[in-house]
Amino acid sequence: MTQSEPGADPRLAALVRSGKLRTALFLPQYETDAATGALKGLGTGYAAEQIAPLLAARLGVAVEMLGYPTPPSVVAALKAGDCDIAFLGIEPSRVAALDFSPPVFEFDYAFLVPPGSTLRSPAEADKPGIAIAIVEGHASALALAKVLKHAGMIGARMPDAAFEILRAGKAQALACPRDVLLDYAAKLPGARVLDEAYGANRVGIAIRQGQPGFLALIGDFVAAIKASGFVGRLIASPHLRGFRVAT
Repeated sequence: MTQSEPGADPRLAALVRSGKLRTALFLPQYETDAATGALKGLGTGYAAEQIAPLLAARLGVAVEMLGYPTPPSVVAALKAGDCDIAFLGIEPSRVAALDFSPPVFEFDYAFLVPPGSTLRSPAEADKPGIAIAIVEGHASALALAKVLKHAGMIGARMPDAAFEILRAGKAQALACPRDVLLDYAAKLPGARVLDEAYGANRVGIAIRQGQPGFLALIGDFVAAIKASGFVGRLIASPHLRGFRVAT
């Protein structure tokens, strides 16, 4: 094996010797079974549960799913070597800290507005005096900060806490991935998810920097599962509402 081949990287060899591919999920990518403590993937986390075993099989190792509270905690865990991969939105601040595969899939960011709201578009929500609830450090919040000009943002560490800001009337909208907002809308009768998106999340497989062999292997893997139609079939499931194969 030559040094130009993906498997020649010593860090990849160490991963294979460990016998497992530690895959990180963060809220709201998963929920925890109260009885067993097992993680159940939701949205992007569901996709991770289906895709990670295929990558692990290519490496000849098992999969271990690890739950973290927030996106920044996953970024920190990847950088520290406490996990091996995560499915994260490809944002400039993260690209500076981690290495990413090409995007696997994508989905829209949108606003949830409470019952009685007259807001109909992101432009109408971007007005002085309007507050938008966000999940701090989430890609949806990072994207919103780039386009927002007049409205303010109220941050919470967890998605449920951000939803409670909206429910309590402290914000006029909640910014999140569309599939998450659809779930919250069902908990607040009369609430609406706006049709128009304010951005999109292109999700790739993130790893710690300095692993060229692993990065090359993951890039080939992502290309293969997209070309084979696996990603398209996966996002056709009812578990991934509003997802698209990334171009």
